[in-house]
Amino acid sequence: MDDILAKFVDVGVSGATILHSQGMASAIVNSDNNKISLFSALKSIIENIHPYNKTIFTVLENEELVEKAVSAVQSVIGKVSSPGIGFMFTVPIGKIYPMGLSE
Repeated sequence: MDDILAKFVDVGVSGATILHSQGMASAIVNSDNNKISLFSALKSIIENIHPYNKTIFTVLENEELVEKAVSAVQSVIGKVSSPGIGFMFTVPIGKIYPMGLSE
């Protein structure tokens, strides 16, 4: 994660929010709920994998910066051959309303 954030700074991303997150399969496997038999069978396979992730959110001003951010992440992560490692997506933002700023 530190390498991704450093690359973000290098390409001009000025801010991001990082949340601790957990995938659904990990949450089910690591819970005490034995009602979902499929995931209890997978427990031995994924229980040694880190159950928590980091999710990075950032708002970028233009498509050029989006492409730079994507390239930055790809340069750190490299080719990912295992499923479930992660993904990136974009969501259009209609308006931004800054809060807490005095004018």
